[in-house]
Amino acid sequence: MKPDLLLLIVTILVALIFDFLNGFHDAANSIATVVSTRVLSPKLAVLWAAFFNFVAAFLLGTAVAKMIGGGMIHVESVTQYVVITGLFGAIVWDLLTWWWGLPTSSSHALIGGYAGAAVMHSGWHVIIAEGWYKTLIFIVVAPIMGLVLGFTFMVAVYWLLQNKAPRRIDAWFRKLQLLSAAAYSLGHGGNDAQKTMGIVASALYGAHYLSSKELAGNWGKFHWPIILAAHLSIALGTYFGGWRIVHTMGSRITKLKPVGGFCAEAAGAITLFSTALAGIPVSTTHTITGAIVGVGAVNRLSAVRWGVAARIVWAWVVTIPAAALVAAIAFWLVRLIHPGA
Repeated sequence: MKPDLLLLIVTILVALIFDFLNGFHDAANSIATVVSTRVLSPKLAVLWAAFFNFVAAFLLGTAVAKMIGGGMIHVESVTQYVVITGLFGAIVWDLLTWWWGLPTSSSHALIGGYAGAAVMHSGWHVIIAEGWYKTLIFIVVAPIMGLVLGFTFMVAVYWLLQNKAPRRIDAWFRKLQLLSAAAYSLGHGGNDAQKTMGIVASALYGAHYLSSKELAGNWGKFHWPIILAAHLSIALGTYFGGWRIVHTMGSRITKLKPVGGFCAEAAGAITLFSTALAGIPVSTTHTITGAIVGVGAVNRLSAVRWGVAARIVWAWVVTIPAAALVAAIAFWLVRLIHPGA
């Protein structure tokens, strides 16, 4: 086997491992509310979420993947070593924050790592500013959208059902939460798996298996293999999900009942559907955290554990630079060993 082909295979495998860890790390996003409200057991919840993570492959297109693949970094400067060290930076940060129980964004770890390795390889001119503006703006916008929608849905439900018996409301929303959890998982799979798809397409371009036209289009003969591999990996990662972060998301920010879980998941799903179709790579973690805070704040502001929320926000702030730094150091070490990297 040619060394370049072997490197490409290793790069794609590392990308799919990252995708698996993305599902593992972000499983809490898909199932924390439905588990914390005891609508589903943890085992059934991960099966539910994993299934809809995979189904998203057929429903939400590839707009986000194309943005990651060619809209944030000038692909002419991308090599296999840039991709693999960028993935390494993202994986290291994901594992650290999983261990610390922090629901940080795997998506932002990925783009941070990718950018850090690319800048170390070629300098700051490799960055496409326009693509980064959207992403950085939506670091703030996505959780606010989730918060506002979650708050609005919760207020609307209280107003519409104010004369209904609490037990009946609880029974209705235990069933409805199955639908909202499925919708959120679709949004999670459709947004996060696409980011890995874009990275795999970039690796194929760097190895000269895709032309620049194909990278911007439908990736030629690699189209469905890329899509299915990415969605299968994230679905498997979700199935083996990280329970440390489920605990933080599902109970430490605020206590949820089925009606609150439904409103949070519905708010998150709407935000993720709209951004995925618009090709904006947002954080599913940020989105659902904002929605949960919005739902909790309806009862009273003290219902939200603001200390936990603040700790999560600080982890968001440092994710992109931290992953970028790890990836840049990794690329520097690779270049010491292999000067032509």
